[in-house]
Amino acid sequence: MDALLAVILAPGCAACGAALDAPTRGPVCAACWRAVPRITPPVCERCGDPLPAGPTTAPSGRCHRCRQPQALIARRRAAGPYEGILRRLVHVFKYDQRHTLAPRLGGLMRESGAGMLDGVDCVAAVPLHPRRQRARGFNQAAELAVHLGLPVVGALRRIRATAPQTELPASRRRVNVRGAFAPARRFGVRAGGAAVEGACVLLVDDVTTTGATLDACARVLRRAGAREVRALTLARAVRRARS
Repeated sequence: MDALLAVILAPGCAACGAALDAPTRGPVCAACWRAVPRITPPVCERCGDPLPAGPTTAPSGRCHRCRQPQALIARRRAAGPYEGILRRLVHVFKYDQRHTLAPRLGGLMRESGAGMLDGVDCVAAVPLHPRRQRARGFNQAAELAVHLGLPVVGALRRIRATAPQTELPASRRRVNVRGAFAPARRFGVRAGGAAVEGACVLLVDDVTTTGATLDACARVLRRAGAREVRALTLARAVRRARS
Protein backbone atom coordinates (compact mmCIF):
# COMPACT_ATOMS: atom_id res chain seq x y z
CA MET A 1 0.00 0.00 0.00
CA ASP A 2 2.82 2.41 0.87
CA ALA A 3 4.55 1.71 -2.44
CA LEU A 4 1.32 2.21 -4.38
CA LEU A 5 0.48 5.49 -2.62
CA ALA A 6 4.05 6.74 -3.03
CA VAL A 7 3.87 6.17 -6.79
CA ILE A 8 0.30 7.34 -7.46
CA LEU A 9 -0.06 10.25 -5.05
CA ALA A 10 3.61 11.11 -4.42
CA PRO A 11 2.79 12.80 -1.08
CA GLY A 12 5.49 14.96 0.44
CA CYS A 13 6.63 15.17 4.05
CA ALA A 14 4.70 17.89 5.86
CA ALA A 15 7.92 19.10 7.48
CA CYS A 16 10.63 18.91 4.81
CA GLY A 17 8.70 18.28 1.58
CA ALA A 18 10.63 15.14 0.62
CA ALA A 19 8.64 12.27 -0.90
CA LEU A 20 7.21 9.92 1.71
CA ASP A 21 8.31 6.30 1.46
CA ALA A 22 5.60 5.16 3.89
CA PRO A 23 2.58 7.51 3.56
CA THR A 24 0.36 5.26 5.68
CA ARG A 25 2.60 5.89 8.69
CA GLY A 26 1.84 9.58 8.82
CA PRO A 27 2.58 12.87 7.04
CA VAL A 28 6.14 13.25 8.38
CA CYS A 29 9.11 11.23 7.14
CA ALA A 30 11.28 9.09 9.40
CA ALA A 31 14.32 11.35 8.85
CA CYS A 32 12.44 14.37 10.22
CA TRP A 33 11.28 12.46 13.28
CA ARG A 34 14.88 11.40 13.94
CA ALA A 35 16.01 15.01 13.53
CA VAL A 36 13.70 16.42 16.21
CA PRO A 37 15.99 18.18 18.72
CA ARG A 38 15.68 17.27 22.39
CA ILE A 39 16.43 19.08 25.62
CA THR A 40 18.67 16.72 27.57
CA PRO A 41 20.27 16.86 31.05
CA PRO A 42 21.70 18.72 32.75
CA VAL A 43 18.73 21.07 32.97
CA CYS A 44 17.48 23.48 35.60
CA GLU A 45 15.31 21.47 37.99
CA ARG A 46 12.75 24.26 38.08
CA CYS A 47 12.38 25.85 34.62
CA GLY A 48 13.91 23.08 32.48
CA ASP A 49 16.39 25.27 30.61
CA PRO A 50 19.75 23.62 29.78
CA LEU A 51 22.54 24.08 32.28
CA PRO A 52 26.21 24.16 31.28
CA ALA A 53 27.66 20.67 31.59
CA GLY A 54 30.69 19.75 33.64
CA PRO A 55 32.18 21.33 36.75
CA THR A 56 30.48 24.68 36.04
CA THR A 57 26.99 23.21 36.48
CA ALA A 58 25.08 25.09 39.18
CA PRO A 59 25.46 23.15 42.46
CA SER A 60 21.85 23.94 43.37
CA GLY A 61 20.58 22.29 40.20
CA ARG A 62 18.93 25.58 39.21
CA CYS A 63 19.85 28.27 36.71
CA HIS A 64 20.63 31.74 38.02
CA ARG A 65 17.08 32.94 37.22
CA CYS A 66 15.46 30.22 39.35
CA ARG A 67 17.47 30.51 42.55
CA GLN A 68 14.81 32.78 44.02
CA PRO A 69 11.62 31.21 45.43
CA GLN A 70 8.85 30.68 42.88
CA ALA A 71 5.51 29.42 44.07
CA LEU A 72 3.26 29.21 41.02
CA ILE A 73 4.86 26.36 39.03
CA ALA A 74 7.04 23.87 40.83
CA ARG A 75 8.78 22.45 37.75
CA ARG A 76 8.73 23.04 33.99
CA ARG A 77 9.92 20.77 31.20
CA ALA A 78 9.73 20.65 27.41
CA ALA A 79 10.44 17.89 24.90
CA GLY A 80 12.76 20.07 22.84
CA PRO A 81 13.84 23.58 21.88
CA TYR A 82 11.51 25.61 19.68
CA GLU A 83 13.75 25.54 16.64
CA GLY A 84 14.56 23.55 13.52
CA ILE A 85 12.41 20.56 12.67
CA LEU A 86 10.46 20.72 15.93
CA ARG A 87 9.38 24.28 15.18
CA ARG A 88 8.20 23.18 11.73
CA LEU A 89 6.29 20.23 13.21
CA VAL A 90 4.55 22.54 15.69
CA HIS A 91 3.46 24.83 12.86
CA VAL A 92 2.21 21.95 10.72
CA PHE A 93 0.29 20.47 13.65
CA LYS A 94 -1.14 23.76 14.83
CA TYR A 95 -1.89 25.72 11.68
CA ASP A 96 -2.33 22.98 9.04
CA GLN A 97 -4.58 20.97 11.37
CA ARG A 98 -2.56 17.77 11.09
CA HIS A 99 -4.35 16.06 13.99
CA THR A 100 -2.64 12.75 13.19
CA LEU A 101 0.62 14.18 14.55
CA ALA A 102 -0.83 14.48 18.08
CA PRO A 103 -0.08 10.90 19.25
CA ARG A 104 3.55 11.05 18.11
CA LEU A 105 4.12 14.55 19.48
CA GLY A 106 2.40 13.62 22.73
CA GLY A 107 4.69 10.60 22.89
CA LEU A 108 7.72 12.88 22.67
CA MET A 109 6.36 14.89 25.59
CA ARG A 110 5.61 11.75 27.61
CA GLU A 111 9.11 10.40 27.01
CA SER A 112 10.92 13.66 27.75
CA GLY A 113 8.76 14.49 30.77
CA ALA A 114 8.65 11.03 32.32
CA GLY A 115 10.02 12.28 35.62
CA MET A 116 7.42 15.05 35.68
CA LEU A 117 4.51 12.61 35.48
CA ASP A 118 5.29 10.82 38.74
CA GLY A 119 2.80 11.86 41.39
CA VAL A 120 0.57 13.84 39.00
CA ASP A 121 -3.16 13.44 39.64
CA CYS A 122 -4.52 15.06 36.49
CA VAL A 123 -3.65 17.07 33.40
CA ALA A 124 -5.08 20.46 32.43
CA ALA A 125 -4.56 21.93 28.97
CA VAL A 126 -4.13 25.66 28.40
CA PRO A 127 -7.47 26.70 26.86
CA LEU A 128 -8.08 28.80 23.76
CA HIS A 129 -10.64 31.55 23.66
CA PRO A 130 -13.88 30.07 22.20
CA ARG A 131 -13.67 32.36 19.18
CA ARG A 132 -10.13 31.28 18.36
CA GLN A 133 -10.93 27.62 18.91
CA ARG A 134 -13.87 27.84 16.52
CA ALA A 135 -11.64 29.44 13.90
CA ARG A 136 -8.84 26.89 14.33
CA GLY A 137 -11.15 23.93 14.78
CA PHE A 138 -9.34 22.40 17.76
CA ASN A 139 -7.19 23.18 20.78
CA GLN A 140 -3.69 21.92 20.11
CA ALA A 141 -2.81 21.77 23.82
CA ALA A 142 -5.83 19.58 24.55
CA GLU A 143 -4.92 17.27 21.67
CA LEU A 144 -1.46 16.76 23.17
CA ALA A 145 -2.76 16.35 26.72
CA VAL A 146 -4.87 13.28 25.95
CA HIS A 147 -1.76 11.37 24.84
CA LEU A 148 0.10 11.65 28.15
CA GLY A 149 -1.68 8.68 29.71
CA LEU A 150 -3.19 10.57 32.66
CA PRO A 151 -6.71 11.81 33.49
CA VAL A 152 -7.45 15.07 31.68
CA VAL A 153 -9.74 17.65 33.27
CA GLY A 154 -11.27 20.73 31.71
CA ALA A 155 -10.24 22.86 34.67
CA LEU A 156 -9.69 26.19 32.89
CA ARG A 157 -11.49 28.53 30.54
CA ARG A 158 -10.31 31.58 28.68
CA ILE A 159 -12.59 34.50 29.47
CA ARG A 160 -10.83 37.23 27.53
CA ALA A 161 -9.57 37.19 23.96
CA THR A 162 -5.94 38.27 23.83
CA ALA A 163 -3.45 39.12 21.13
CA PRO A 164 -1.24 36.15 20.18
CA GLN A 165 1.77 36.12 22.49
CA THR A 166 4.10 35.61 19.53
CA GLU A 167 3.11 39.05 18.22
CA LEU A 168 4.14 40.85 21.41
CA PRO A 169 7.53 41.70 22.94
CA ALA A 170 8.42 39.79 26.10
CA SER A 171 7.83 42.87 28.24
CA ARG A 172 4.11 42.96 27.31
CA ARG A 173 3.22 39.27 27.45
CA ARG A 174 2.38 39.06 31.16
CA VAL A 175 0.08 42.07 30.91
CA ASN A 176 -1.53 40.55 27.82
CA VAL A 177 -2.70 37.40 29.65
CA ARG A 178 -3.42 38.97 33.03
CA GLY A 179 -6.98 38.07 33.97
CA ALA A 180 -7.48 36.09 30.74
CA PHE A 181 -8.19 32.76 32.49
CA ALA A 182 -10.70 31.55 35.07
CA PRO A 183 -11.77 28.21 36.57
CA ALA A 184 -14.13 26.20 34.40
CA ARG A 185 -17.74 26.65 35.44
CA ARG A 186 -17.98 22.91 35.79
CA PHE A 187 -15.13 20.45 35.54
CA GLY A 188 -15.52 18.51 32.31
CA VAL A 189 -13.60 15.26 32.38
CA ARG A 190 -12.39 13.79 29.11
CA ALA A 191 -10.54 10.81 30.58
CA GLY A 192 -10.83 9.44 34.08
CA GLY A 193 -12.26 11.37 37.01
CA ALA A 194 -10.19 14.01 38.76
CA ALA A 195 -10.60 17.46 40.29
CA VAL A 196 -7.90 20.03 40.96
CA GLU A 197 -8.63 20.66 44.64
CA GLY A 198 -5.78 19.13 46.61
CA ALA A 199 -4.32 17.67 43.41
CA CYS A 200 -0.95 17.80 41.72
CA VAL A 201 -1.85 19.19 38.28
CA LEU A 202 0.23 18.97 35.12
CA LEU A 203 -0.38 22.03 32.93
CA VAL A 204 0.13 21.35 29.21
CA ASP A 205 0.69 23.62 26.21
CA ASP A 206 2.36 23.30 22.83
CA VAL A 207 5.00 26.05 23.13
CA THR A 208 6.29 28.30 25.88
CA THR A 209 8.53 31.32 25.48
CA THR A 210 8.49 33.66 28.48
CA GLY A 211 6.18 31.38 30.48
CA ALA A 212 3.62 34.16 31.00
CA THR A 213 0.64 32.09 29.79
CA LEU A 214 1.60 29.11 31.95
CA ASP A 215 1.99 31.34 34.99
CA ALA A 216 -1.42 32.94 34.42
CA CYS A 217 -3.06 29.50 34.21
CA ALA A 218 -1.13 28.19 37.21
CA ARG A 219 -2.32 31.12 39.31
CA VAL A 220 -5.94 30.15 38.59
CA LEU A 221 -5.29 26.48 39.37
CA ARG A 222 -3.62 27.31 42.66
CA ARG A 223 -6.51 29.56 43.66
CA ALA A 224 -8.86 26.71 42.79
CA GLY A 225 -7.05 24.57 45.35
CA ALA A 226 -4.37 22.71 43.41
CA ARG A 227 -1.70 21.44 45.78
CA GLU A 228 1.04 21.70 43.15
CA VAL A 229 1.26 22.76 39.51
CA ARG A 230 3.86 21.48 37.06
CA ALA A 231 4.16 22.45 33.40
CA LEU A 232 5.05 20.31 30.38
CA THR A 233 5.21 21.65 26.83
CA LEU A 234 6.15 20.21 23.48
CA ALA A 235 8.67 22.97 22.80
CA ARG A 236 10.19 25.96 24.51
CA ALA A 237 12.23 28.96 23.48
CA VAL A 238 15.44 28.07 25.28
CA ARG A 239 17.34 30.65 27.27
CA ARG A 240 20.98 29.67 27.54
CA ALA A 241 21.65 29.74 31.25
CA ARG A 242 24.78 30.92 33.01
CA SER A 243 26.28 28.81 35.77
